[in-house]
Amino acid sequence: MRSMTANIALACTALLATFGAQAQTTLEKIQKSGKVVIGVRESSAPMAYALGSMQKYVGYHVELCEKVLAQIVPSAKIEYMAITAQNTLPLVQNGTVDLGCGPTTNNLSRQKQVSFAVTTYVSQVRMAVRADSPITSFKQLDGKTVAASAGTTAVQLLRKYSHEHSIKLPTQLGKDHFESFLMLESGRADAFVLDDNLLAGVIANSKDPKGYKLVGEVLGSEPIALLMRKDDPTFKKAVDDALVGMMKSGEVAKVYDKWFTQPIPPKDMPLNLPMSDTLKQLLQAPNDKPLEAYNS
Repeated sequence: MRSMTANIALACTALLATFGAQAQTTLEKIQKSGKVVIGVRESSAPMAYALGSMQKYVGYHVELCEKVLAQIVPSAKIEYMAITAQNTLPLVQNGTVDLGCGPTTNNLSRQKQVSFAVTTYVSQVRMAVRADSPITSFKQLDGKTVAASAGTTAVQLLRKYSHEHSIKLPTQLGKDHFESFLMLESGRADAFVLDDNLLAGVIANSKDPKGYKLVGEVLGSEPIALLMRKDDPTFKKAVDDALVGMMKSGEVAKVYDKWFTQPIPPKDMPLNLPMSDTLKQLLQAPNDKPLEAYNS
């Protein structure tokens, strides 16, 4: 009897501990641990990517994250965690990652799992082909092999285009953008489909940056944003307020210019992607509207 009572007591203690962990806000967690965990990518230049053997993480969204956290938790140590398109949502959802700083698309489906900050980039999904390729439209890919990265919205957009235009787009999935680009580079794929900014970043850091080009119609415009645990409005407001302040001061525009129009490491090649009119308008009137609001 005593043993059963002890087991029940232990089970109750475990449940209370679990409930307490879930009830703890992100800011409380950061304050208690003295550190903040940000989710970054290893191969998503210029948004978030790794540099060198020391695995230093840099990029447009990484820098925005660092500047936001310097304002809201200035004494916390930043810990960088490499994540992928596939595990971003679960790691943010369960609190392992406090702030997702990769190039994640804000859509209605994902809003059921996490919260998104105000939009800080609007990408256009297109394709990269070899410079000598005659391909200029997605319709010309009928029956040809297409590379895409697992977990990206480009995969769904390809399926949609294939269905709407009654063509076959055999798609090979890479675990990350480096692996997907390798398929194009090695000739195993005729095109690599992804956000324009990420395609430009991969090409700029490739062995032969002049050997590839961006072509094709735009499959869709996508709002890209930092993300955090759902149902923590205090943390979302703190992140949003910091970002909106930087938008109004011109700081976000300066960070954008640094990563999209100036030479970036490791090869000091510029992407030459000036800010779009859509993003300029968003900096004037920030919002966290999902993808569906853009392509409706």
